Amino acid sequence: MYKKLLLLNHFIKPEKDTRLKRKFITNLLLLLFLNVLIKPFWIFGIDLTVQNLVGDENYGLYFSLLNFSMILNILLDIGITNYNNKNIAQNRQLLQKHVSNIVGLKFILAGVYAVVCLITALIIGYRDVQIHLLLFLILNQFLISFTLYLRSNISGLHLFKTDSLLSVLDRTIMIIICSLLLFTNIVGHQFRIEWFVYAQSAAYFITALVTFGVVLVRTGKLKFYFDRRFFLVFLKKSYPYALLVLLMSFYNRIDSVMLERLLPNGKEQAGIYAHAFRLLDAVSMFGVLFAGLLLPIFARMIKQKEDIGSMVQFSFLLLFVPAVIISLSAGFYDHEIMVLLNYSNTELSASILRLLMVSFLGIATTYIFGTLLTANGSIRQLNQMAVAGMILNIGVNLILIPQMQALGSAWASLVTQLFTAMAQTLLAVRFLKLNVNYPLIGKLMVFIGFVFLAGYLTKQLDNWVAGFFIMILTSAFFAFFSRLINLTALSSIIRNDPRV
Repeated sequence: MYKKLLLLNHFIKPEKDTRLKRKFITNLLLLLFLNVLIKPFWIFGIDLTVQNLVGDENYGLYFSLLNFSMILNILLDIGITNYNNKNIAQNRQLLQKHVSNIVGLKFILAGVYAVVCLITALIIGYRDVQIHLLLFLILNQFLISFTLYLRSNISGLHLFKTDSLLSVLDRTIMIIICSLLLFTNIVGHQFRIEWFVYAQSAAYFITALVTFGVVLVRTGKLKFYFDRRFFLVFLKKSYPYALLVLLMSFYNRIDSVMLERLLPNGKEQAGIYAHAFRLLDAVSMFGVLFAGLLLPIFARMIKQKEDIGSMVQFSFLLLFVPAVIISLSAGFYDHEIMVLLNYSNTELSASILRLLMVSFLGIATTYIFGTLLTANGSIRQLNQMAVAGMILNIGVNLILIPQMQALGSAWASLVTQLFTAMAQTLLAVRFLKLNVNYPLIGKLMVFIGFVFLAGYLTKQLDNWVAGFFIMILTSAFFAFFSRLINLTALSSIIRNDPRV
């Protein structure tokens, strides 16, 4: 039975609990620093510039093809990465054996993925330019998947600093290549969407080589095997993770594909949807960072039968409280943000942004409780939840897209993310025997109400920039004042203060 969840400052934590929290916080800070340094420039300096140069229709085509390739990319992995991360965290001695066998398996799966992608693309009507772009996107997905598998070994060994540096290497290389193409006269101040995809291919290839070199240093000399028996045993253990990723990819990525296929102006609508989705993707990176660090930590704690309740609450508050501030401030100032970014179709883009940013609250919750359930091995229950989420998302999209176009997809995303987040929270409470902390829930409700009030009052100011930052700062102050985030405890953990 796990201990009741308590507020961070209301109990004396054991030394090991503090050590794990210190490892989590220090590596999270490094990850945040690197990603804040690199990814905003990629999103708003490179990706946004590309869309403005090539137009909504061309970018919408790329965006829908990218999401199509991402939906099927589970065939590249079959759950290997998530299972391997959990397994290596619990059994470090298996590293060399697994790498020697799994590298060969990854290449076999790449062939399967490519064939299925191309056949499916032809069936749903992709031709010519679409197939050409898709071929390179298929290559990119393989390189991403291969790199993520290699990194799962690094994070499984708890080498989080190394993994943090590798996590931004691909974007750094892309920024260098795309900056030369976009901001110099090397191509005569012209740009084509194909060049954007080619630049990504080069960056992913270099990153995969570097990551493989890092793993090779840890494993020593490797001999690669195509052991059919190992493949079958490993896939049998990992396929439930694959099914989970596939189902979640459907309800996270199917929106733009359905827009592009169902509407006469689908490419344009997918491009408009991408305006707001880009911002959701930007803030969601913080949840991805949390999940990447927490999976091996949760997995090891569960295997060693340690009290996990404190760590769950600690990580949840660190992610959810900023998520409330980010999502609601973006919702109140949606139109101003879209105008600032110089998007076309500002009113529609702003309405989509408002809905998608509220859905970020569900996404943030999923990154904590979904990761916890994955570490616990509750995959069957997660898959049942994901099936329901996929059916819900596709059903709402089919109903709303013909009536509301891109805005209908935003509503579908909001409904799905909140539903799946609630389901995963309830599953975690049930299967990990976490007692519900009702006073903490009440405090969170008060906090959300305060952020709403701050948003309403600051919208009355003449200067929206001042109002936006005042809303964020006052909301953050209230979070610290109410001790939802305890700065004193955080500082003590980072300093490794034995009294905490």
